[in-house]
Amino acid sequence: MAGPETRPMGCLQESNLKKPKGFRKGGTQIRTGGKGFAILCLTTWPCRRPGSKLPKADRISHGMPTRLLVLSNGHGEDLIALRLVEALRHRHPLLAVAVLPLVGEGQAYAAAEAAGSLSRIGPRRNLPSGGFSNQSLGGLLRDLAAGLPLLSWHQWRLVRAWGRRGDPILAVGDLLPLLLAWAAGGPYGFVGTPKSDHTWATPPPPGWGHSPLADGYHRAKGSEWDPWEWALMGQRRCRLVAMRDPLTARGLRRHGVAAIAPGNPMMDGFPAAPLPAWLQGQRRLLLLPGSRLPEALGNLARLLGGLPLLGEPTTVLLATGSRPTPTELAPVLAAAGFSPATPPAASAAAAAWRRGPLLLLLAADRFPSWAGWSELALATAGTATEQLVGLGVPALSLPGPGPQFKAGFARRQCRLLGGAVQPCHGAGELRARLESLLANPAERQRLGRIGQQRMGPPGGSRQLAAAIASQLLALE
Repeated sequence: MAGPETRPMGCLQESNLKKPKGFRKGGTQIRTGGKGFAILCLTTWPCRRPGSKLPKADRISHGMPTRLLVLSNGHGEDLIALRLVEALRHRHPLLAVAVLPLVGEGQAYAAAEAAGSLSRIGPRRNLPSGGFSNQSLGGLLRDLAAGLPLLSWHQWRLVRAWGRRGDPILAVGDLLPLLLAWAAGGPYGFVGTPKSDHTWATPPPPGWGHSPLADGYHRAKGSEWDPWEWALMGQRRCRLVAMRDPLTARGLRRHGVAAIAPGNPMMDGFPAAPLPAWLQGQRRLLLLPGSRLPEALGNLARLLGGLPLLGEPTTVLLATGSRPTPTELAPVLAAAGFSPATPPAASAAAAAWRRGPLLLLLAADRFPSWAGWSELALATAGTATEQLVGLGVPALSLPGPGPQFKAGFARRQCRLLGGAVQPCHGAGELRARLESLLANPAERQRLGRIGQQRMGPPGGSRQLAAAIASQLLALE
Protein backbone atom coordinates (compact mmCIF):
# COMPACT_ATOMS: atom_id res chain seq x y z
CA MET A 1 0.00 0.00 0.00
CA ALA A 2 1.50 3.26 -1.08
CA GLY A 3 1.89 5.73 1.72
CA PRO A 4 2.32 9.44 1.62
CA GLU A 5 5.53 10.99 0.49
CA THR A 6 7.77 11.59 3.47
CA ARG A 7 10.10 14.53 3.95
CA PRO A 8 11.84 16.07 6.93
CA MET A 9 9.53 18.23 9.01
CA GLY A 10 9.50 21.83 7.85
CA CYS A 11 10.82 20.95 4.36
CA LEU A 12 7.56 20.60 2.42
CA GLN A 13 7.57 22.91 -0.56
CA GLU A 14 4.73 25.38 -0.54
CA SER A 15 4.47 25.18 -4.32
CA ASN A 16 3.61 21.45 -4.08
CA LEU A 17 0.78 21.98 -1.64
CA LYS A 18 -2.79 22.37 -2.69
CA LYS A 19 -3.98 25.59 -1.13
CA PRO A 20 -7.53 25.22 0.17
CA LYS A 21 -9.88 28.12 0.53
CA GLY A 22 -8.73 30.50 3.25
CA PHE A 23 -5.13 29.26 3.05
CA ARG A 24 -2.59 31.61 4.66
CA LYS A 25 1.14 31.38 4.31
CA GLY A 26 2.89 30.16 7.44
CA GLY A 27 1.42 28.62 10.57
CA THR A 28 0.23 25.01 10.51
CA GLN A 29 -0.06 23.29 7.12
CA ILE A 30 -1.58 19.87 6.45
CA ARG A 31 -0.73 17.63 3.54
CA THR A 32 -2.69 14.46 2.91
CA GLY A 33 -1.39 11.24 1.36
CA GLY A 34 -3.04 8.73 -0.93
CA LYS A 35 -5.03 6.99 1.82
CA GLY A 36 -6.00 9.94 3.89
CA PHE A 37 -2.82 9.99 5.95
CA ALA A 38 -1.91 13.48 7.11
CA ILE A 39 1.45 15.08 7.62
CA LEU A 40 1.50 18.01 10.04
CA CYS A 41 4.11 20.53 9.02
CA LEU A 42 5.02 23.32 11.41
CA THR A 43 6.84 26.00 9.48
CA THR A 44 9.64 27.93 11.06
CA TRP A 45 8.80 31.04 13.08
CA PRO A 46 9.79 33.74 10.55
CA CYS A 47 7.07 32.41 8.20
CA ARG A 48 4.33 32.18 10.79
CA ARG A 49 1.25 34.33 10.79
CA PRO A 50 1.73 37.57 12.78
CA GLY A 51 0.21 37.19 16.22
CA SER A 52 0.69 33.44 16.45
CA LYS A 53 3.31 31.70 18.58
CA LEU A 54 5.41 28.76 17.57
CA PRO A 55 5.27 26.03 20.24
CA LYS A 56 8.36 26.01 22.45
CA ALA A 57 9.13 22.40 21.67
CA ASP A 58 9.25 23.16 17.95
CA ARG A 59 11.54 26.16 18.45
CA ILE A 60 13.94 24.00 20.44
CA SER A 61 13.86 21.13 17.94
CA HIS A 62 14.72 23.43 15.08
CA GLY A 63 17.68 24.84 17.02
CA MET A 64 17.50 28.06 15.02
CA PRO A 65 18.39 31.36 16.72
CA THR A 66 15.73 34.06 16.59
CA ARG A 67 16.61 37.20 14.61
CA LEU A 68 15.89 40.67 15.93
CA LEU A 69 16.45 44.08 14.36
CA VAL A 70 16.84 47.02 16.74
CA LEU A 71 16.26 50.59 15.54
CA SER A 72 17.56 53.51 17.61
CA ASN A 73 17.68 57.21 16.77
CA GLY A 74 20.28 58.98 18.88
CA HIS A 75 23.25 58.46 21.17
CA GLY A 76 21.11 58.09 24.28
CA GLU A 77 18.78 55.69 22.51
CA ASP A 78 21.80 53.68 21.32
CA LEU A 79 22.93 53.27 24.93
CA ILE A 80 19.47 52.16 26.07
CA ALA A 81 19.16 49.72 23.18
CA LEU A 82 22.61 48.32 23.98
CA ARG A 83 21.56 47.59 27.56
CA LEU A 84 18.49 45.75 26.30
CA VAL A 85 20.49 43.71 23.78
CA GLU A 86 22.96 42.69 26.49
CA ALA A 87 20.13 41.62 28.80
CA LEU A 88 18.35 39.74 26.00
CA ARG A 89 21.45 37.84 24.97
CA HIS A 90 22.13 36.97 28.60
CA ARG A 91 18.73 35.26 28.65
CA HIS A 92 18.99 33.83 25.12
CA PRO A 93 22.59 33.48 23.91
CA LEU A 94 21.48 32.24 20.45
CA LEU A 95 19.59 35.44 19.75
CA ALA A 96 20.99 37.03 16.58
CA VAL A 97 20.73 40.80 16.88
CA ALA A 98 21.24 43.41 14.17
CA VAL A 99 21.14 47.11 15.04
CA LEU A 100 20.43 50.02 12.72
CA PRO A 101 21.43 53.41 14.19
CA LEU A 102 19.20 55.94 12.45
CA VAL A 103 21.20 58.94 13.70
CA GLY A 104 24.98 59.10 13.70
CA GLU A 105 27.32 56.14 13.44
CA GLY A 106 26.18 54.22 16.52
CA GLN A 107 29.56 54.23 18.25
CA ALA A 108 27.89 53.04 21.45
CA TYR A 109 27.54 49.64 19.76
CA ALA A 110 31.18 49.35 18.67
CA ALA A 111 32.52 47.31 21.60
CA ALA A 112 29.56 44.91 21.56
CA GLU A 113 29.96 44.46 17.83
CA ALA A 114 33.67 43.67 18.27
CA ALA A 115 32.71 41.09 20.89
CA GLY A 116 30.26 39.43 18.50
CA SER A 117 27.13 40.31 20.50
CA LEU A 118 25.48 42.20 17.65
CA SER A 119 26.07 43.54 14.17
CA ARG A 120 25.56 47.08 12.91
CA ILE A 121 23.87 47.20 9.53
CA GLY A 122 22.80 49.79 7.01
CA PRO A 123 24.13 53.21 6.01
CA ARG A 124 25.34 55.52 8.79
CA ARG A 125 26.26 59.17 8.68
CA ASN A 126 26.88 62.01 11.14
CA LEU A 127 24.55 64.84 10.17
CA PRO A 128 25.23 68.52 10.91
CA SER A 129 22.31 68.85 13.34
CA GLY A 130 23.37 65.81 15.35
CA GLY A 131 19.85 64.42 15.01
CA PHE A 132 18.07 67.57 16.14
CA SER A 133 16.90 68.87 12.77
CA ASN A 134 13.36 69.08 14.19
CA GLN A 135 14.44 71.90 16.52
CA SER A 136 15.48 74.45 13.89
CA LEU A 137 14.88 75.18 10.23
CA GLY A 138 18.58 75.81 9.71
CA GLY A 139 19.48 72.41 11.13
CA LEU A 140 16.94 70.74 8.87
CA LEU A 141 18.27 72.51 5.78
CA ARG A 142 21.86 71.55 6.60
CA ASP A 143 20.83 67.92 7.09
CA LEU A 144 18.98 67.91 3.79
CA ALA A 145 22.04 69.27 2.03
CA ALA A 146 24.22 66.64 3.72
CA GLY A 147 22.17 63.79 2.24
CA LEU A 148 19.40 63.13 4.77
CA PRO A 149 16.77 62.13 2.14
CA LEU A 150 19.00 59.51 0.53
CA LEU A 151 20.11 58.19 3.92
CA SER A 152 16.50 57.83 5.08
CA TRP A 153 15.52 56.11 1.82
CA HIS A 154 18.25 53.48 2.19
CA GLN A 155 17.33 52.91 5.84
CA TRP A 156 13.65 52.49 4.96
CA ARG A 157 14.43 49.95 2.23
CA LEU A 158 16.54 47.90 4.62
CA VAL A 159 13.87 47.92 7.32
CA ARG A 160 11.18 47.07 4.80
CA ALA A 161 13.17 44.09 3.52
CA TRP A 162 13.58 42.85 7.09
CA GLY A 163 9.86 43.15 7.78
CA ARG A 164 8.90 41.22 4.65
CA ARG A 165 10.71 38.20 6.05
CA GLY A 166 8.45 38.34 9.10
CA ASP A 167 11.30 38.93 11.53
CA PRO A 168 10.57 41.15 14.55
CA ILE A 169 11.77 44.73 15.00
CA LEU A 170 12.35 46.58 18.26
CA ALA A 171 12.13 50.37 17.94
CA VAL A 172 13.87 52.43 20.63
CA GLY A 173 13.28 56.17 20.66
CA ASP A 174 10.40 58.27 19.38
CA LEU A 175 8.20 58.57 16.29
CA LEU A 176 10.88 57.91 13.65
CA PRO A 177 11.88 54.35 14.67
CA LEU A 178 8.27 53.57 15.59
CA LEU A 179 7.07 54.64 12.15
CA LEU A 180 9.76 52.62 10.38
CA ALA A 181 8.98 49.52 12.45
CA TRP A 182 5.29 49.83 11.58
CA ALA A 183 6.01 50.40 7.88
CA ALA A 184 8.14 47.24 7.74
CA GLY A 185 4.97 45.15 7.81
CA GLY A 186 6.03 42.57 10.41
CA PRO A 187 5.76 42.24 14.20
CA TYR A 188 7.35 45.02 16.22
CA GLY A 189 7.79 46.40 19.70
CA PHE A 190 8.40 49.92 20.92
CA VAL A 191 10.41 51.32 23.82
CA GLY A 192 9.52 55.00 24.12
CA THR A 193 12.44 56.84 25.67
CA PRO A 194 12.24 60.65 25.24
CA LYS A 195 8.69 61.49 26.27
CA SER A 196 7.25 61.56 29.76
CA ASP A 197 4.09 63.04 31.18
CA HIS A 198 6.20 64.54 33.96
CA THR A 199 7.27 67.22 31.45
CA TRP A 200 3.83 68.82 31.47
CA ALA A 201 2.49 67.66 34.85
CA THR A 202 5.42 69.28 36.72
CA PRO A 203 5.55 73.11 37.00
CA PRO A 204 8.36 74.84 35.09
CA PRO A 205 11.36 76.21 37.03
CA PRO A 206 11.00 79.77 38.32
CA GLY A 207 12.27 82.41 35.93
CA TRP A 208 12.13 80.17 32.86
CA GLY A 209 8.73 81.12 31.53
CA HIS A 210 5.65 79.04 30.88
CA SER A 211 4.31 77.09 27.94
CA PRO A 212 0.52 77.29 28.44
CA LEU A 213 -0.38 76.23 24.90
CA ALA A 214 1.84 73.13 24.91
CA ASP A 215 0.88 72.21 28.49
CA GLY A 216 -2.80 72.68 27.72
CA TYR A 217 -2.49 70.54 24.59
CA HIS A 218 -0.85 67.69 26.50
CA ARG A 219 -3.29 68.03 29.38
CA ALA A 220 -6.23 67.79 26.97
CA LYS A 221 -4.75 64.62 25.46
CA GLY A 222 -3.73 63.23 28.85
CA SER A 223 -0.37 62.20 27.38
CA GLU A 224 2.74 63.77 25.87
CA TRP A 225 2.51 61.20 23.06
CA ASP A 226 0.36 62.28 20.14
CA PRO A 227 -2.70 60.56 18.61
CA TRP A 228 -0.82 59.34 15.52
CA GLU A 229 1.75 57.77 17.84
CA TRP A 230 -1.01 56.05 19.84
CA ALA A 231 -2.33 54.66 16.56
CA LEU A 232 1.02 53.09 15.69
CA MET A 233 1.41 51.69 19.23
CA GLY A 234 -2.11 50.25 19.14
CA GLN A 235 -1.66 48.19 15.96
CA ARG A 236 -2.19 44.42 16.20
CA ARG A 237 1.37 43.86 14.95
CA CYS A 238 2.75 45.96 17.80
CA ARG A 239 3.39 43.27 20.42
CA LEU A 240 5.01 45.44 23.11
CA VAL A 241 4.88 49.07 24.23
CA ALA A 242 7.14 50.07 27.13
CA MET A 243 7.48 53.54 28.64
CA ARG A 244 10.14 55.04 30.87
CA ASP A 245 7.85 55.65 33.88
CA PRO A 246 4.47 54.47 35.23
CA LEU A 247 2.85 57.90 34.86
CA THR A 248 3.41 57.93 31.10
CA ALA A 249 2.32 54.32 30.68
CA ARG A 250 -0.89 55.05 32.58
CA GLY A 251 -1.67 57.97 30.26
CA LEU A 252 -1.34 55.73 27.20
CA ARG A 253 -3.52 53.00 28.71
CA ARG A 254 -6.35 55.52 28.91
CA HIS A 255 -6.18 55.62 25.11
CA GLY A 256 -6.30 51.87 24.66
CA VAL A 257 -2.55 51.28 24.34
CA ALA A 258 -1.38 48.34 26.45
CA ALA A 259 1.68 50.23 27.69
CA ILE A 260 3.84 48.92 30.51
CA ALA A 261 6.68 50.42 32.56
CA PRO A 262 8.72 47.46 33.83
CA GLY A 263 11.80 49.56 34.60
CA ASN A 264 14.23 52.13 33.23
CA PRO A 265 17.26 50.58 31.46
CA MET A 266 19.09 53.90 31.76
CA MET A 267 19.88 53.19 35.40
CA ASP A 268 21.75 49.93 34.81
CA GLY A 269 25.50 49.52 34.46
CA PHE A 270 26.68 51.75 37.31
CA PRO A 271 29.01 49.86 39.68
CA ALA A 272 28.83 50.74 43.37
CA ALA A 273 32.36 51.49 44.56
CA PRO A 274 33.70 53.27 47.66
CA LEU A 275 35.31 56.68 47.29
CA PRO A 276 38.97 56.14 46.30
CA ALA A 277 41.81 57.57 48.37
CA TRP A 278 42.85 60.04 45.68
CA LEU A 279 39.46 61.79 45.94
CA GLN A 280 39.09 61.88 49.71
CA GLY A 281 39.32 65.22 51.46
CA GLN A 282 38.30 67.18 48.34
CA ARG A 283 35.16 68.63 46.84
CA ARG A 284 34.10 66.59 43.81
CA LEU A 285 32.39 68.02 40.75
CA LEU A 286 31.43 66.27 37.51
CA LEU A 287 31.45 68.04 34.14
CA LEU A 288 29.18 66.70 31.37
CA PRO A 289 29.45 68.92 28.27
CA GLY A 290 27.79 66.42 25.93
CA SER A 291 29.17 64.52 22.97
CA ARG A 292 27.97 66.34 19.84
CA LEU A 293 30.54 68.53 18.14
CA PRO A 294 31.07 71.42 17.91
CA GLU A 295 28.30 72.11 20.45
CA ALA A 296 30.07 70.20 23.24
CA LEU A 297 33.12 72.48 23.07
CA GLY A 298 31.01 75.61 23.41
CA ASN A 299 29.07 74.00 26.26
CA LEU A 300 32.32 73.19 28.05
CA ALA A 301 33.64 76.75 27.73
CA ARG A 302 30.48 78.12 29.38
CA LEU A 303 30.51 75.51 32.17
CA LEU A 304 34.16 76.23 32.96
CA GLY A 305 33.22 79.89 33.35
CA GLY A 306 30.93 78.90 36.22
CA LEU A 307 33.58 77.10 38.28
CA PRO A 308 34.71 78.73 41.55
CA LEU A 309 37.63 81.09 41.10
CA LEU A 310 39.06 80.47 44.57
CA GLY A 311 38.25 78.10 47.41
CA GLU A 312 39.04 74.72 48.90
CA PRO A 313 40.79 71.95 46.93
CA THR A 314 38.38 70.61 44.33
CA THR A 315 38.64 67.80 41.78
CA VAL A 316 36.66 68.36 38.61
CA LEU A 317 35.95 65.14 36.70
CA LEU A 318 35.43 65.78 33.00
CA ALA A 319 33.73 62.68 31.58
CA THR A 320 33.48 62.30 27.81
CA GLY A 321 32.78 59.61 25.26
CA SER A 322 34.93 59.02 22.22
CA ARG A 323 34.44 62.71 21.37
CA PRO A 324 35.55 65.34 22.21
CA THR A 325 39.10 64.01 22.32
CA PRO A 326 41.83 65.39 24.65
CA THR A 327 43.34 67.21 21.67
CA GLU A 328 40.00 68.88 20.88
CA LEU A 329 39.51 69.85 24.53
CA ALA A 330 42.97 71.30 25.13
CA PRO A 331 42.39 74.76 23.54
CA VAL A 332 39.15 75.23 25.50
CA LEU A 333 40.84 74.35 28.80
CA ALA A 334 43.80 76.58 28.10
CA ALA A 335 41.50 79.50 27.24
CA ALA A 336 39.78 79.02 30.62
CA GLY A 337 43.10 79.45 32.47
CA PHE A 338 43.99 75.81 33.04
CA SER A 339 47.53 74.45 32.60
CA PRO A 340 48.61 70.84 31.96
CA ALA A 341 49.33 68.81 35.11
CA THR A 342 50.06 65.25 36.20
CA PRO A 343 46.99 63.11 37.04
CA PRO A 344 46.95 61.01 40.25
CA ALA A 345 48.47 57.61 39.58
CA ALA A 346 45.35 55.64 40.55
CA SER A 347 42.84 57.88 38.78
CA ALA A 348 43.02 56.24 35.31
CA ALA A 349 42.64 59.74 33.87
CA ALA A 350 43.96 60.37 30.37
CA ALA A 351 45.08 63.91 31.21
CA ALA A 352 45.03 66.49 33.99
CA TRP A 353 44.79 70.27 34.01
CA ARG A 354 45.13 72.67 36.97
CA ARG A 355 43.89 76.16 37.80
CA GLY A 356 44.72 77.17 41.36
CA PRO A 357 42.91 74.81 43.77
CA LEU A 358 41.01 73.16 40.90
CA LEU A 359 42.40 69.92 39.48
CA LEU A 360 40.56 68.83 36.35
CA LEU A 361 40.84 65.19 35.29
CA LEU A 362 39.88 64.11 31.80
CA ALA A 363 38.98 60.59 30.69
CA ALA A 364 36.81 58.89 28.10
CA ASP A 365 34.26 56.26 29.09
CA ARG A 366 34.77 56.81 32.84
CA PHE A 367 31.31 58.24 33.44
CA PRO A 368 29.82 55.04 34.97
CA SER A 369 32.46 54.94 37.73
CA TRP A 370 32.95 58.69 38.22
CA ALA A 371 29.24 59.52 38.43
CA GLY A 372 28.68 57.96 41.86
CA TRP A 373 31.72 59.72 43.35
CA SER A 374 30.47 63.22 42.56
CA GLU A 375 28.76 65.63 44.93
CA LEU A 376 27.33 67.83 42.21
CA ALA A 377 27.42 68.13 38.43
CA LEU A 378 27.57 70.89 35.83
CA ALA A 379 25.87 69.42 32.80
CA THR A 380 24.69 70.21 29.29
CA ALA A 381 24.07 66.58 28.32
CA GLY A 382 20.87 64.66 27.79
CA THR A 383 20.90 60.99 28.76
CA ALA A 384 24.00 61.25 30.98
CA THR A 385 22.39 64.01 33.04
CA GLU A 386 19.27 61.92 33.57
CA GLN A 387 21.38 58.96 34.64
CA LEU A 388 23.40 61.10 37.02
CA VAL A 389 20.42 62.53 38.90
CA GLY A 390 18.97 59.01 38.97
CA LEU A 391 22.02 58.07 41.04
CA GLY A 392 21.12 60.81 43.51
CA VAL A 393 23.57 63.48 42.29
CA PRO A 394 21.89 66.85 41.56
CA ALA A 395 23.03 68.95 38.62
CA LEU A 396 23.13 72.53 37.34
CA SER A 397 22.78 73.26 33.64
CA LEU A 398 23.64 76.20 31.42
CA PRO A 399 21.84 76.19 28.05
CA GLY A 400 23.44 77.71 24.97
CA PRO A 401 22.74 78.20 21.26
CA GLY A 402 22.27 74.48 20.57
CA PRO A 403 21.33 72.72 18.39
CA GLN A 404 20.48 70.38 21.29
CA PHE A 405 20.96 72.02 24.65
CA LYS A 406 18.98 75.22 24.26
CA ALA A 407 16.71 76.98 26.77
CA GLY A 408 13.65 74.92 25.84
CA PHE A 409 15.57 71.67 26.24
CA ALA A 410 16.92 72.74 29.66
CA ARG A 411 13.45 73.79 30.87
CA ARG A 412 11.93 70.50 29.75
CA GLN A 413 14.76 68.49 31.34
CA CYS A 414 14.22 70.28 34.65
CA ARG A 415 10.51 69.43 34.61
CA LEU A 416 11.20 65.84 33.58
CA LEU A 417 13.52 65.35 36.54
CA GLY A 418 11.45 67.26 39.09
CA GLY A 419 14.01 70.02 39.63
CA ALA A 420 16.89 67.64 40.36
CA VAL A 421 18.66 69.48 37.53
CA GLN A 422 18.34 73.28 37.68
CA PRO A 423 18.99 75.53 34.65
CA CYS A 424 20.94 78.75 35.09
CA HIS A 425 20.85 81.92 32.97
CA GLY A 426 24.58 82.64 32.97
CA ALA A 427 27.97 81.81 34.43
CA GLY A 428 27.44 84.12 37.42
CA GLU A 429 24.20 82.42 38.44
CA LEU A 430 25.78 79.02 37.84
CA ARG A 431 28.69 79.83 40.17
CA ALA A 432 26.39 81.22 42.88
CA ARG A 433 24.13 78.16 42.84
CA LEU A 434 27.13 75.85 42.78
CA GLU A 435 28.64 77.43 45.87
CA SER A 436 25.25 77.44 47.63
CA LEU A 437 24.62 73.73 46.98
CA LEU A 438 28.15 72.72 47.97
CA ALA A 439 27.52 74.43 51.32
CA ASN A 440 24.12 72.76 51.80
CA PRO A 441 24.34 68.93 51.92
CA ALA A 442 20.71 68.63 53.05
CA GLU A 443 19.48 70.37 49.89
CA ARG A 444 21.71 68.19 47.74
CA GLN A 445 20.23 65.10 49.36
CA ARG A 446 16.68 66.38 48.85
CA LEU A 447 17.28 67.00 45.16
CA GLY A 448 19.05 63.65 44.86
CA ARG A 449 16.03 61.81 46.24
CA ILE A 450 13.78 63.51 43.69
CA GLY A 451 16.08 62.41 40.87
CA GLN A 452 16.13 58.83 42.09
CA GLN A 453 12.34 58.76 42.30
CA ARG A 454 11.91 60.15 38.78
CA MET A 455 14.42 57.76 37.15
CA GLY A 456 13.63 54.62 39.14
CA PRO A 457 15.90 51.89 40.54
CA PRO A 458 18.38 49.75 38.59
CA GLY A 459 17.27 46.44 37.09
CA GLY A 460 15.07 47.85 34.33
CA SER A 461 17.07 46.21 31.52
CA ARG A 462 16.52 42.75 32.95
CA GLN A 463 12.79 43.28 33.49
CA LEU A 464 12.24 44.84 30.07
CA ALA A 465 14.28 42.12 28.36
CA ALA A 466 11.96 39.53 29.90
CA ALA A 467 8.94 41.37 28.47
CA ILE A 468 10.57 41.61 25.02
CA ALA A 469 11.49 37.92 25.02
CA SER A 470 7.95 36.94 25.97
CA GLN A 471 5.74 39.38 24.08
CA LEU A 472 7.76 40.24 20.97
CA LEU A 473 10.02 37.24 20.43
CA ALA A 474 7.75 34.53 21.91
CA LEU A 475 10.78 32.84 23.47
CA GLU A 476 9.38 32.52 26.99
